[in-house]
Amino acid sequence: MIDQPWRGFASDNYAGAHPQVLEALAAVNVGHQSAYGDDVVTARAADMIKDLFGSQATFYPVFNGTGANVVALQSVTDRWQSVIASETAHIHADEGGAPEVMAGIKMWTVPTAHGKLGPDGVQSQCFDMEFVHRSQPGAVSITQSSEMGTVYTPDEVSAIAEVAHRNGLAMHMDGARLSNAAAALGVPVRVFTADAGVDLVSFGLTKNGAMTAEAVVVVDPSRVRGIDFLRKTSMQLSSKMRFMSAQYVALLTDDLWLTSAAHANAMAQRLERAVRELPGVTITQPVQANAVFAILPDEVTAALQERFHFYTWNQETGEVRWMCAWDTTPEDVDAFAAAIGEELSSRA
Repeated sequence: MIDQPWRGFASDNYAGAHPQVLEALAAVNVGHQSAYGDDVVTARAADMIKDLFGSQATFYPVFNGTGANVVALQSVTDRWQSVIASETAHIHADEGGAPEVMAGIKMWTVPTAHGKLGPDGVQSQCFDMEFVHRSQPGAVSITQSSEMGTVYTPDEVSAIAEVAHRNGLAMHMDGARLSNAAAALGVPVRVFTADAGVDLVSFGLTKNGAMTAEAVVVVDPSRVRGIDFLRKTSMQLSSKMRFMSAQYVALLTDDLWLTSAAHANAMAQRLERAVRELPGVTITQPVQANAVFAILPDEVTAALQERFHFYTWNQETGEVRWMCAWDTTPEDVDAFAAAIGEELSSRA
């Protein structure tokens, strides 16, 4: 046990599980249920997913977000195909090359402003189609919310999907922080997924109060092939799936997932407001979800990292990332903002 719990701003993955998630896990830990997803809890979660994404949506729980992305992208690409994504996309920059190593999928990456891919960026990679010497694009992947904490509007998603489909490509959304995007946009999930032309989503709740709750949600079944088999061969099929599904049920009930994400977003906005006028702080990205990006003097960053956990995002520029979570408190934010001010003042 940890005697003195500590608070940090490195990642929303650092936060624990929501108490209602733990209660849900205990509640399903009685009796027997069929394995590998043939249980009543997974059936309930699947119905809730249909309520969010549409009546055709199918639910495939997996162990982690990287697994969700690998399984999803394999199901919409052939071995000779590639995926178009932002150069900062999680599948390219932060998954240890898993799509390439595990799925054999090449990435065509595009420079982007604030982490958001646009239709022109997609089109820029749609050339030499049917040319045997170039890896053929088979899908587009966008991250919602993006790695830079920005959020795609429904119209932006729709414009990308239109270009993707016009070129015969599937449209994938990496939604590890889909909750934060949904809370920021304030519209039903299907408005910026199914209705906007998204074919499949990696929908994660681990960053938003779950313990291990990630899934592939297939929005358009006609686009995917063999996803049941791919989940198994990718080592992402859970035998006791009810424990994963119970977390979805808990968080989707009474919109707990949205209120938790809205709180994390609000804490990020509180942090940004508290530090944006401090001499020596430059906010580098729009604060639209639960992330704040900033540049500080190197010596201030080093001193702060001895007191709080957070990451230096860009080693060349000194840009840092501060993440807020479902359990971040106003007191946490205010204490961190005060520490930033102290370190800056001590070196003025």
